[in-house]
Amino acid sequence: MDNSPTMLDEKGLIKKHELVRVIIQCLHSLGYRKSAACLESESSISFTSPEFELIKSQVLNARWDDCVDSIYRIKELKDETRASALFLVFKQRLLECLSGGDDSSALVLLQKQISALQVGKENVHKLAYGILSLREMGLGEIKDDDIRELRKRLLFELEMILPPPITLPERRLEYLVEMAVYSQIDSCMYHNSFDTVSLYEDHYCGRDQIPTETTQVLTDHKNEVWFIQFSSSGNYLASSSSDCTAIIWEVLEDGKVTLKHILRSHQNPVSFVAWSPDDTMLLTCGNGEVLKLWDVETGTCKHTFGDHGFIVSSCAWFPDSKRLVCGSSDHEKGIYMWDHAGNEIKAWKGMRMPKVLDIAVTPDGENLVSIFADKEIRIFHVEKNNERVISEEHSITSLSISGDSKFLIVNLNSQEIHMWDIAGKWEKPLKYRGHRQLKYVIRSCFGGLNSTFIASGSENSQVYIWNRRGSRPIEVLSGHSMTVNCVSWNPRRPQMLASASDDQTIRIWGSSHSEKTQSKKLL
Repeated sequence: MDNSPTMLDEKGLIKKHELVRVIIQCLHSLGYRKSAACLESESSISFTSPEFELIKSQVLNARWDDCVDSIYRIKELKDETRASALFLVFKQRLLECLSGGDDSSALVLLQKQISALQVGKENVHKLAYGILSLREMGLGEIKDDDIRELRKRLLFELEMILPPPITLPERRLEYLVEMAVYSQIDSCMYHNSFDTVSLYEDHYCGRDQIPTETTQVLTDHKNEVWFIQFSSSGNYLASSSSDCTAIIWEVLEDGKVTLKHILRSHQNPVSFVAWSPDDTMLLTCGNGEVLKLWDVETGTCKHTFGDHGFIVSSCAWFPDSKRLVCGSSDHEKGIYMWDHAGNEIKAWKGMRMPKVLDIAVTPDGENLVSIFADKEIRIFHVEKNNERVISEEHSITSLSISGDSKFLIVNLNSQEIHMWDIAGKWEKPLKYRGHRQLKYVIRSCFGGLNSTFIASGSENSQVYIWNRRGSRPIEVLSGHSMTVNCVSWNPRRPQMLASASDDQTIRIWGSSHSEKTQSKKLL
């Protein structure tokens, strides 16, 4: 094989023979075998290395001793890799000895050569047990055609474990192209589209990929709007207000938001709502209010949890839409887990229980995340029954979880948003700055394609958007006239964002492209 160090680029990063070799491999994987053979002939560069070509010939012709010698002669192999390769070869040889009736050679091979390999006693015992079982069942003899197929299978397995340049990783060129595409997407601060990325040009997205323009203003609340949340399907929106109501809105096919139900049963301001994952039920509560369960289709209250003294500050659903949790700022109430019929499943309460400011369940249902006593984030693994505590230096006002259950963000009254990984691998959080938050509860959210963005309200009446990879906002949206308390990004429409404000309105934001499209439709 031609191993000349000819470089194809000025920086000397790409070797010609390596590129040609992976192209040949790619042509084979695409089914263009004639083209692959033509390129091999014209370039004098073989897809298969001389070392593996020799091993291939030895395996197919059952020259087992020569094959073992060839593997030992490969100096680049780590001891573990060499042992694994030899184990595969000896296993094939053992099968063929037994198939040919040469039990004595098979026994020597198993006792001396295979047992001496550092591949773990379990693997050796498993191999011996499997072969003895075949013999007892009368399946020891293998047909010639089957032996040839087993040898081809052995070569495939050797290709998987022998390192480059002896063999090439599977689909190497496709993998390199995929990594180049992913790299361009990662470096694109506005990437927010399901559209496929073309290989014909460098990838770039403009700001029209994220919501930056007001497409609708909802004015049905009669006082400050404190909370807002899209449903899991993105087909509904719920809002709550200091006017003591919550509203269920419907998102139509064309993206227009229309009023569906006004929920009027509360006697005090409603500061929190939570959608069931199946979109059929809605929970509402507030700092001075009880927890209520509503039927989304009819708009009727199905259940009130606890008595009038059971004040709930936040609530969340488990992914089965059958269980829910709620937290109270009263330590005697703590955290309760209920089923949707109102039956108590579990409770964490007592004098040692700090007040619960916010609560969430990861979408995968594995972790219950709570904000305790202003500055503590507690991540409780439901199945393992263990807990991890993250302490912040400043007071936390709100909590949000990413759609993939991997990250959480908290708003702090130090005018920062912190992102932590839920698995606990990070020692420090990623920090986001630029918005204003000193006195009020401001809520942020993940959003966009793959939860790539973070959006937050602000005390200066604006909405801020960050790409998760950068600490400074990439967009600041103006439109509200008073504090923006909460934002929610539609989980199924990556270019739709909603914001709730003290100016008594809800703003629906879309991309500048969608705004132009809607304007054309109106004309």
